[in-house]
Amino acid sequence: MAPLKAGDAFPAGVTFSYIPPTGDLNLGVCGLPTTYDASKEFATKKVVLVAVPGAFTPTCQEQHVPSYLANLEQLRAKGVDNVLFIASNDAFVMSAWGKANGVKDDSILFLSDTGPEFSKSIGWASGDRTGRYAIVVDHGKVTYAAADTVRGSIANSGAEGVLAKL
Repeated sequence: MAPLKAGDAFPAGVTFSYIPPTGDLNLGVCGLPTTYDASKEFATKKVVLVAVPGAFTPTCQEQHVPSYLANLEQLRAKGVDNVLFIASNDAFVMSAWGKANGVKDDSILFLSDTGPEFSKSIGWASGDRTGRYAIVVDHGKVTYAAADTVRGSIANSGAEGVLAKL
């Protein structure tokens, strides 16, 4: 499949593994992974799907997540229901990353793109890791999709870049 672009329907059959947030930020409480049916969920919501090369990596931790935490209310004002971070890390690491960033609810979810199957299917993987990109899906339709190809840049996939396109 080619990279997604504005006007495309979000593909059917896309799922991710994740541990639903419970409000407990204790890193010693793991929870059990379950399936997040992105295709089904995205059909009824406006979401921002953000892919990063890895949880806790410098650009992702120091710039990417903070940009979304700082702009969550502005995104909500633009009708965004959820922000979803994906990386090739497993569901346990992604859950811990969410907790380490103080996220207690489903406003921002941290999901595993195992393999990374989804990122590879749209041509935006970097070897065995997800690439750095953002996709806005509004009730099943892609309204924005852009990758960052310059190392360390979040110009297209950071919250500010996404907000400018909403």
